[in-house]
Amino acid sequence: MIKLLKNLTKKDWGYILICLILIIFQVWLELRMPEYMSEITRLVQTEGAQMKDILSSGGYMLLCALGSLISAAIVGYFVSNIAASFSMQTRKKVFNKVENLGMEEIKRFSTSSLITRTTNDITQMQMFIGMGLQLLIKAPITAVWAVTKILGKSIEWSAVTAVAVVILLGTIITIMTIVMPRFKIVQALIDKVNLVMRENLTGIRVVRTFNAEKYQEDKFEKVNFDLTKNQTFNQKTFTLLDPIMYLVMYFLTLAIYYIGSILINNAGMAEKIVLFSDMIVFSTYAMQVIMSFLMLAMIFMLMPRAGVSAKRINEVLDTEISIEDGTVEENTTGLKGTIEFKNVSFKYPDADEYLLKNISFTANEGETVAFIGSTGSGKSTLVNLIPRFYDVTDGEILINGINVKDYKSEYLHNIIGYVPQKAVIFSGTVASNVSFGKSKNGKASKKKIEEAIRVSQAYEFVSKLDKKYNSHIAQGGTNISGGQKQRLSIARAIARDPEIYIFDDTFSALDYKTDSILREELKKYTKDATSLIVAQRIGTIMNADKIIVLDKGKCVGVGNHKQLMKKCKIYKEIALSQLSKEELENE
Repeated sequence: MIKLLKNLTKKDWGYILICLILIIFQVWLELRMPEYMSEITRLVQTEGAQMKDILSSGGYMLLCALGSLISAAIVGYFVSNIAASFSMQTRKKVFNKVENLGMEEIKRFSTSSLITRTTNDITQMQMFIGMGLQLLIKAPITAVWAVTKILGKSIEWSAVTAVAVVILLGTIITIMTIVMPRFKIVQALIDKVNLVMRENLTGIRVVRTFNAEKYQEDKFEKVNFDLTKNQTFNQKTFTLLDPIMYLVMYFLTLAIYYIGSILINNAGMAEKIVLFSDMIVFSTYAMQVIMSFLMLAMIFMLMPRAGVSAKRINEVLDTEISIEDGTVEENTTGLKGTIEFKNVSFKYPDADEYLLKNISFTANEGETVAFIGSTGSGKSTLVNLIPRFYDVTDGEILINGINVKDYKSEYLHNIIGYVPQKAVIFSGTVASNVSFGKSKNGKASKKKIEEAIRVSQAYEFVSKLDKKYNSHIAQGGTNISGGQKQRLSIARAIARDPEIYIFDDTFSALDYKTDSILREELKKYTKDATSLIVAQRIGTIMNADKIIVLDKGKCVGVGNHKQLMKKCKIYKEIALSQLSKEELENE
C-alpha cells in the first residue's frame, strides 16, 4: 500500500501537511472543551461565583466546537481532493501498464481481473484514503493526547480505562484475523462475477439461440451467491464491533462514576469539589480515548480490503514486461517489405510442446505469401510473431534485414497493416474506425479513408448509410454485419499505407464474389507491399506467389499452386476437399 503513495503529487503532499496541522488544531480544540467544562463545574459549586465567568467559559466551549467544525470541513475538502487525485493517477498508471503488457501477461491476469483491478480495486483504495486518512491521523493523536491529560488524575480511574482499552484492542485484533483472508476471496470473486457477466454479454446471441438462459443464470447465481456469502460474513463480523464498543464505553463511564462516588464519599469536604471536577474531566477524556479506538476500528474495517486491493494493483504495476522494446526506429538497410524467418520455433509460455518447429522462408517486396493448413497447425500463431504479440522461442524473424526484437515497437507497428481473424470495431464513426490510431504518415486523410473504403469493397454499404463516412458505428460493430465489419477492418489496414500487410484468415467472413473482387483490387493497390495471407479457402490463395503449407507446426510444402499440387500431398488433399479436379485445372 505504501508503494502506491508514490502516485500522490507534490500538491497532494502539501494538502496532507495542511490536513495534519488542521487535525492537530482540531484535536487541541476538542481536548480544551473538558477543561472549560471542569471550570464551569467548579464555578457552579463555588460560593460567590459570577454568572459572567460561567458564561465566559461556556462561550469558549462554543468557540472550540465551532473551530473544530470548521477545521473538520476544511480537512474533509482537502482529503476528498487527495483521494480523487490518487485514484486518477493510479488508474492512469495501471491503464498505461496494461497497454504495454504482452499477450502472455494479459492472459495470466485475465481480462475480467484487469478490469476489476483498474476499477473496483482502485475505488477501494480511494475510499480508504478518503475516509481513513482523517481517522488515521486524528485517532492516535487524540488517544495519546487524551491519555497524557488523564495521567496522574487517579490510579483507579486509569486502571479501569486501561482494561477497557485492552478489551477493545483484543476485539479489533480478533475480528481482523477472521476477516482478512476472506477479503482476498471477495476480490477474487468480484473478478469471477465480472468474467461471467462479460462472457454472457459477449455471447448473448448464442445464449438465446440455444435457450441457455437458465444455464447462464445458474452459473451467475453460483458466483453471485459465493460473493454474497463472503460479503455477508464479513459485514456480520464487523457488526460485532459496534455493540462491543458501546458496551465498553458505557461500562467505563459507569465504572468511573462508581469509583468517583466512593472517592468523593471518603474525601474531606475541601477535596470533594476538586474530585467531582476531576471525575467529570476524566470521564470526558476517557470517552475521547475510547472514541479514538472507535475511529481506529473504522480504519481497520476499511484497511483489510484496501490492503488486498493495493496488493492486486501492485501485482499489475510490478509485472515485468516479457517483450522489451528495441531501439531501431528507422530503416538503415535499404530493403523494404522483406520478411525472413530463420529456423523459427515457438511454444506458448505455459506449454510443454512446440507449436511451430523450425520454420524458414523469405517474403520479398511486392510478393504475396499465403499460409494454409489444418486447424491448429499454427498459421495464425506464425503471423502473430511478426508484430511481436509473442516473441519466438528459438530462431529469429528479420524485417528488412533487422531482427524484429531490435525495432522500437512504434516503428515496427507503423510499417505493418494487421487485420485479425475477428474484426475489432470501436464505437465511433465509419471514418474514425478506418483512421484508427496513427501510422508513419500520421493520421489518415479524408481522401485516404475514402480510398481505403473503396478498395476494401466497403463503399457499397457505407454509401447507403445515413451520414456515409460519419455514420455511427456501435461498440463491437453490433449495428453492422460480420462481412461489413471485416471490410472496415481491412480498410483500416489499407489506410495506414504499410510496407507489410498481414491478413489473418480475414477473407473467410466474405462471400466468394466479394472475396474475389476485393483481392483483385487489393493486388493492384498493394503491388509494392508484401502481403501475408492466412486462409482456409484454396480459392483465396491459389494466385499467391508463394504458398506455405503447415501441418502440426511444421512446414511440409513451399511453392506456388501448381507446384504444390504436384509435390505436396497435404495441399492436394485440402484443394480436392474444397474444389473439384476440373475447377482446379481451370484455375
